[in-house]
Amino acid sequence: MHPLSLAAPGELPTLEGVAHRTAEARGVRFHLAEAGAGPPVLLLHGWPQHWWAWRRVVPLLAPHARLIMLDLRGFGWSDAPPRGYGKEGMAEDVLAVLDALGLERVRMIGHDWGAWIAFLACCAAPERVERLLALGIVPPVGRPRPRALAGVWRLAYQLVLAAPVLGERVVASRRFVPWLLTAGAADAGAFSRDDLHAFAAVLAEPARARASARLYRTFVTREAWRARGRRLRVPTLLMLGARDPVVRPAMVAGRERWAADLTVEVIPGCGHFVPEERPELVAERARSFLRLG
Repeated sequence: MHPLSLAAPGELPTLEGVAHRTAEARGVRFHLAEAGAGPPVLLLHGWPQHWWAWRRVVPLLAPHARLIMLDLRGFGWSDAPPRGYGKEGMAEDVLAVLDALGLERVRMIGHDWGAWIAFLACCAAPERVERLLALGIVPPVGRPRPRALAGVWRLAYQLVLAAPVLGERVVASRRFVPWLLTAGAADAGAFSRDDLHAFAAVLAEPARARASARLYRTFVTREAWRARGRRLRVPTLLMLGARDPVVRPAMVAGRERWAADLTVEVIPGCGHFVPEERPELVAERARSFLRLG
């Protein structure tokens, strides 16, 4: 374990009761924000965010669990190496961080790419995850139905982010990230001006802008087209916003057949950023489904 001493742009946001440190795994130093006490719960953010995505959930869950909020490779205050943005490798990062923390088995909460990576970790090592609460993502298990493919056009923005040079410039512009966050949320009050700055400022740093582009490039060029025969054996609750402009409930139809225990809940009036738009509901489902007492 190391004290937090990473050189990254943007001021580290502060939240009452949250402590910060780093752990080294697979040659990368990962930033961890921790709060609370009790059974360990690992929280994985999505794009274009970092641990601050959980700011509204933390006060509600910290009395019930030890919350470990990991900044993924290339994000927040974790290292941003030039390689390693394949999602299966990022799932290996997550399992290696658990090893570094001495945690054999945890509950997980993931949003967006964090949920995708959590799914892959569950498929690779189901014995390490007791239960998973996934938010705003299509599970990378099974195969999509033809009806689900009709919504692929909603992912067109990924082609821009994956493009060499252009993707990095778009991410680093400090304009695109705030626009995407506000456009993806049905609740206009989900993000303050300071929140938007906290996410955009970190990704404006060149290494992290490149990391974002590589995250999407590996997906668009390789991962999106792979046949997925994985089966999910970890009990999972998947929560989707009914007004999510990207991930539509129809895209998830039929995935339950590839899971031992998968429940899907659609949240009326909610957009893509479920932890920030419906923190009370997320915390309530986490307490009940993850069995946090």
